[in-house]
Amino acid sequence: MQGFSEFIRSLGAPRIAAMGAVTIAMVGFFAFLILRVTAPQLTPLFTDLSFEDSSAIIKDLERQGIPYEMKNDGAVVMVPKDLVPRLRMKLAESGLPKGGGIGYEIFDKSDALGATSFVQNINHLRALEGELSRTIRAIDRVQAARVHLVLPERPLFSREKAEPTASIVLKVRGMLEAQQVRAIRHLIASAVNGLKPERVSIVDEAGRLLADGAANDDGGGIGADERKTGYERRIRDQVEAIVTSVVGPGRARVQLTADFDLNRITQTSDRYDPEGRVVRSSQTREESSSTSNGKDGQVTVGNELPGAQRSADAGGSSPSDQNKKTEEIVNYEISRTTKTEVIESGRVNRISVAVLVDGVYEKNDKGDIAYKPREKEEIDRIASLVRSAIGFDQKRGDQVEVVNLRFAETPSGAIPEPAGWMSMFQFTKEDMLRGIELLVMGLLGLGVLLMVVRPLVRRVLSAEQQASLPSPNAALLAAAVAGAAAAGNPLTPEIKAAIAQVDTENLKGVPSHTAKMIDIAQVQGQVHAQSVQKVGELSDKNPNETVSIIRQWLHDSAA
Repeated sequence: MQGFSEFIRSLGAPRIAAMGAVTIAMVGFFAFLILRVTAPQLTPLFTDLSFEDSSAIIKDLERQGIPYEMKNDGAVVMVPKDLVPRLRMKLAESGLPKGGGIGYEIFDKSDALGATSFVQNINHLRALEGELSRTIRAIDRVQAARVHLVLPERPLFSREKAEPTASIVLKVRGMLEAQQVRAIRHLIASAVNGLKPERVSIVDEAGRLLADGAANDDGGGIGADERKTGYERRIRDQVEAIVTSVVGPGRARVQLTADFDLNRITQTSDRYDPEGRVVRSSQTREESSSTSNGKDGQVTVGNELPGAQRSADAGGSSPSDQNKKTEEIVNYEISRTTKTEVIESGRVNRISVAVLVDGVYEKNDKGDIAYKPREKEEIDRIASLVRSAIGFDQKRGDQVEVVNLRFAETPSGAIPEPAGWMSMFQFTKEDMLRGIELLVMGLLGLGVLLMVVRPLVRRVLSAEQQASLPSPNAALLAAAVAGAAAAGNPLTPEIKAAIAQVDTENLKGVPSHTAKMIDIAQVQGQVHAQSVQKVGELSDKNPNETVSIIRQWLHDSAA
């Protein structure tokens, strides 16, 4: 303990303070590294949370004592990776997250006895709007949604009924496709009784009108340009898929243009078949009449009077004329065909396809990648496949052009997928980030050890060794003191002055070091003098043995 206390005093207060500060800093740094490395890996529990759902989830996590971390102003909640499945099931049991709206759970804790019909209708409307908002948020690229429904009631004694309408405000990531907008409109219309898709208005967060609810959209929201674009995209994808399967992924470029006829034509034609006669109706009429030249046949006033007697001609009857008339009318129905043909807009008049394929890259004798164009026979086969894919019609004027040219960028080598035990080395992005983090921390710790701790330890050890080694002046003084002591001579004034000067110049702050060395030298000199004196006494008593020993030494040194 006395040596340790002397060592501490020999270091000095500034050096002890510096060593203490470095020790505290190193302990804190390595404690941070240990805590960081041993800390559980956090992964998102839920993303795109509303403030209500985020606060409810955090309250539940704090109640369970589970560590968490928030990002993006509370929209993302991070928890330990091994607890994610259990926490999601536990929160789903509690109805979290609710999605930032109120659904049909509004009726779970309501007092049905004290609620009026007006309150029930309002709650039903709120629940329907909340459920529709949750359903719309499930669509890709939709981040948030608000739905407003207007369900008018039919007044009493009114023949007209107002149609329901809907307004939707969307917060999207990027841009929604027209097909997704139509899907949202039909989704809302199918969920609300009596609502038509054309009565649904959709607006995004920037105020852009995605669907006009006031327009009469008989075509279901499919415009001519959209139909043309969709047709071109579908055919282009088919052609690109079949070409890339031959030349390789990324080695083909396909451009397709379709000429559409956007005119809507209605044609009505009547066709008559003269051979196909059918009797529709038949009418026959017969007439007969007779006329006489005598008086009997005459109409007179006397003949028409009642009770008058016709006078007979003594000479006999006069001759008369007989007339007979027959008339027949037959109506025929001729077969007639009426054809009404409606040709909708969007007919394809012509298709033009341009396909650019890259060549083949092979290694030459030097090991470099060399370009090689494709054979004409292979290009012709690709063109034949393209014609079959688009439904090529020469009468329609379709054009297909397949050209082989070298691309500007050189293809990168394909990386084979690992199989078997190599699949164990497949790392995700999170695993790679975690490994990089641990590597950086390890390098920092190693750098601190090599650049800070090691120089400090070496400096302390070298200072201790230098303090333990005697200075040259102190060693010379110690030798002089030992020689004087061995000769039995007292210390001269010069030696005493030199001892005082060395103590003042070199060992200030350690005043006992030179004194100890001088004391030790005096003791060693006295012991040496006593040994010499004893050897002289032995040689005086035994001269013959002394002479033989000295001769032996001389003989050994000569040999």
